[in-house]
Amino acid sequence: MNGAKLIQRLHQHRMWVNHRLLIAVRTLDDGQMRQSFAIGQGSVWQTLTHLLAAEYVWLETLLGRESAVLPGDVAGKLPGNQEGEGAFRSLDQLTDAWEQLDRQWNDYLSGLTDEGLEEIVYRVSTSSGAGKRFGTKRADILLHVCTHAQYTTAQLMNMLRQLGVTPLPEVMLISLARQEARG
Repeated sequence: MNGAKLIQRLHQHRMWVNHRLLIAVRTLDDGQMRQSFAIGQGSVWQTLTHLLAAEYVWLETLLGRESAVLPGDVAGKLPGNQEGEGAFRSLDQLTDAWEQLDRQWNDYLSGLTDEGLEEIVYRVSTSSGAGKRFGTKRADILLHVCTHAQYTTAQLMNMLRQLGVTPLPEVMLISLARQEARG
């Protein structure tokens, strides 16, 4: 398996996990979704929206938009939302946005080549080093998106466990491979 195919596989796994997490959180009520935790972004809801925002921003960056932010994310709201409510008002709205983003990721990943992995991509940071422009290999950004998703998934799984969600979703890559083998 070449580098581009390996990265495509990791992103396939990332999207599969996100889908499973979105199904698992459907069992939660609004209070549980917004319950405060001393991990992740502070709640299931905030951690999910952070994960989506990161995936959005990095895809936009890979597409050449150096200063991209998720619409509504910087101000913390979209028009018509209450202050601090965030860019999405419901789980359905978040899920729809994620499905659209996954289609965009799949389009992007389908054209990935080993040669392209070495290209430098530029991003103006909105977090550490805010306002500074950084150049990073395309491969490192693509791997970062997956490792960030794994890290954030672990935080979400911990929150779901503490909320008593059972069964917890299977999120390991080997689970995806075994599911595919079963057909």
